[in-house]
Amino acid sequence: MKTDNSSKPIWVPSNDTQEKSNLTAFISHLSQKTEIEFENYNKFYEWSVQNHEDFWRFCLEYSGSVYEGDISVVSKQVDRPLIPRPAWFPNVRLNFAENLLKGSGAKEAVISVCEGRKKRVLSWDDLHDEVRRLAGYLIQKGVRDGDRVAGFVLNTPETLIAMLATASIGAVWSSCSPDFGFEGVVDRFGQIEPKVFVAVNGYFYGGRQFDTADRVKKIAEVIDSIENTVVIDITGKGNPLKDKSILWTDIPETNQPLIFKRLPFDHPLYIMYSSGTTGKPKCIVHGAGGTLLQHWKEHHLHTNVSRGTIITYFTTCGWMMWNWLVSALSLEATLFMFDGSPAFPKMERLWREVSDNKVNIFGTSPKFLSASEKAGLVPKEVCDLSKLDSILSTGSPLTEVNFDYVYKSVKNDVRLSSISGGTDIISCFMLGNPNLPVFKGEIQCRGLGMSVKAYDPHGAEVIGEKGELVCDKPFPSMPIYFWRDEGDKRYHTAYFNTYPDVWQHGDFIEITDNGGVIVYGRSDATLNPGGIRIGTAEIYRIVEAMHQIKDSVCVGLPTDDGDVEVVLFIVLQETDEMTEDLVKEIKSNIRKGATPRHVPAKIYEVSQIPVTISGKKVEIAVANCLRGIENQNLSALANPESLNDFTKYRIT
Repeated sequence: MKTDNSSKPIWVPSNDTQEKSNLTAFISHLSQKTEIEFENYNKFYEWSVQNHEDFWRFCLEYSGSVYEGDISVVSKQVDRPLIPRPAWFPNVRLNFAENLLKGSGAKEAVISVCEGRKKRVLSWDDLHDEVRRLAGYLIQKGVRDGDRVAGFVLNTPETLIAMLATASIGAVWSSCSPDFGFEGVVDRFGQIEPKVFVAVNGYFYGGRQFDTADRVKKIAEVIDSIENTVVIDITGKGNPLKDKSILWTDIPETNQPLIFKRLPFDHPLYIMYSSGTTGKPKCIVHGAGGTLLQHWKEHHLHTNVSRGTIITYFTTCGWMMWNWLVSALSLEATLFMFDGSPAFPKMERLWREVSDNKVNIFGTSPKFLSASEKAGLVPKEVCDLSKLDSILSTGSPLTEVNFDYVYKSVKNDVRLSSISGGTDIISCFMLGNPNLPVFKGEIQCRGLGMSVKAYDPHGAEVIGEKGELVCDKPFPSMPIYFWRDEGDKRYHTAYFNTYPDVWQHGDFIEITDNGGVIVYGRSDATLNPGGIRIGTAEIYRIVEAMHQIKDSVCVGLPTDDGDVEVVLFIVLQETDEMTEDLVKEIKSNIRKGATPRHVPAKIYEVSQIPVTISGKKVEIAVANCLRGIENQNLSALANPESLNDFTKYRIT
């Protein structure tokens, strides 16, 4: 479904906003350095990808990052193919935690609201002291650079402190949220063999307490590499372990100063995980320097974060958006960390927190915006959102209905930025821009320095047409490697199997004539009825805009004549029921909003849609179920029981 928004922006930044933006200041700086006048963003973007070695050098130099060494060599092989991965800034050494802890004094560094706990505020000095204390404990327990520390944790200050303490000594941090089941945790942490395990003994969500003590105990026993466990007492029930463990509050004070170990630019910082829906998750290793530099660009230039900005993202620690959020500390921004149900005790809960804590940049998802709308909530009528400058959204494509809702019911003068990237790059390929207008259904722009293109099935670049999202030049936040991936075989298969030396991300996109991007969903979920390529998101954005429908998933199934038919599954609102009239309305809406090819051949009702822990629909699990193929790793799903509804529709 191509959207013609070229002449009708839904929001336009004022001249004053553009003149004062961080992006304008950076472009002016580069104009002076290069003696090139960049007449608009698209021209600047093209320069940044055509001269990406110079661009990334200027970014590091301008960013104020703390490092040592010579930045003149960006990479010894930056103009070679993307695989094998180029080594970035080989003569530079830095420490990630040192760059996030540049702030000092009594000003707020972190504001934390966690369901079941009292609100907590940490100053920069508080944060330094807490990191110093935990770093001393880790050193005492023998943690060295390259060792792994794993967290089974919440979006709270303790998790931030644990990550920073780990990074300060050059160790590697990896985390997941406590809603992961035992097998899901072991499938992840068991592969990376952590030396220290940091874990909560429970959590609160939607007014209910969930105890994880038994899970923590079992995980610590099963993963042999764990030598010590730090327990964060959320429930008040104390430490479930007897040996080789300590409560967070019992970690001793230390007189040792906080020392930041500077290591090579590409030294490992984080281990992230693929969804693992087709087997054990891939362990994706990200480097300290690439993460720092990419996040600085995205926060400062694309999101307009500066010192004192209050930023939040509704996320768990099992999703890369947590890692993305905390990097804003490098700009001396204030983090607002929220954990718990965003709709308890009322749907307006999270909106009120954004208001009460004077948040400037609020990150959320289309699902939350849709839920707010379907609940009849008008945030601007119940909250003071005068401090809110930007709303970010990711996790799935932002629909035109979402855009309308935000500008009608939330705030008419706010920049709504859909952003898209992924765990694989711990950052974004496409995202917002403080200097550009917002068009319904579009991401504002491609990220600076990211040579993003859309390829047709023959590998030719297309504009104004749907194609595969690819990136044909290296970028610093490419994974440095996969854990225990001999010869980078899995790495190559994951990203370079289709187009030699070109990164294929697995998304189906269209680059518009004005430089924006429309995302049609995962390309591995692409439907091909009659040989026409259709992204599943094209159907979701129409179906889920209907007030009767809470959620949906669609897949393509083979027909006897060798074609493919679209099969749609829907979850209805509690007050609605499946009728012939509703089926007709769904098909009519899809035909009008897309094309006849998009209209599903069959529509069925189910009780819930299978999603990953981070809330993404899992079309492949549904397709496997319908085809009688066993799903190999159900622990990757937040609700594996949801697949039971699909078995009755299995094809023979």
